[in-house]
Amino acid sequence: MNKKSLLALPTLLLFAVTTLLPQNVSAHCEVPCGIYDDQLRFQSMLEDATTVGKAVDELAKLVTEMAESATPLAVNQASRWVAAKEDHATKIQQTVAQYFLTQRIKPDAENYVDQLKAAHAVMQAAMKAKQDPSTEKATALRESILNLYRAYEGKEPDFAAHTH
Repeated sequence: MNKKSLLALPTLLLFAVTTLLPQNVSAHCEVPCGIYDDQLRFQSMLEDATTVGKAVDELAKLVTEMAESATPLAVNQASRWVAAKEDHATKIQQTVAQYFLTQRIKPDAENYVDQLKAAHAVMQAAMKAKQDPSTEKATALRESILNLYRAYEGKEPDFAAHTH
């Protein structure tokens, strides 16, 4: 064997050990820990819920306007508000599923069942806000997010209302 082949042997052996042999991995996060911010996720969901509420309000105005005289612009704007409502409700569902249920709500938590119920309620409220463009459904979505915060953090939320 030449000198070059002898130097390549440890690299080949390391490659074989790390790729071919079964490995026990104990991961509990999708990416390395320490980069997530729970408060930011709650604020983002509340912002999305505010957008759902605004979309509902704008749709109501446009429907009233279209009852008198439907214009292509009004129909276009209404469809855009529907799309925005759907998109932001979906973002809330994805945050709950991919962030809270997948990584943050732990089975060994003291109030695990309450956290699961609250997370499920948010996902259902988002679904209902997609189905029914009413102020009541938008308000229920926001309240369900605050209830998840209460179950998850164990305290009352102190978020300022997001307004424009």
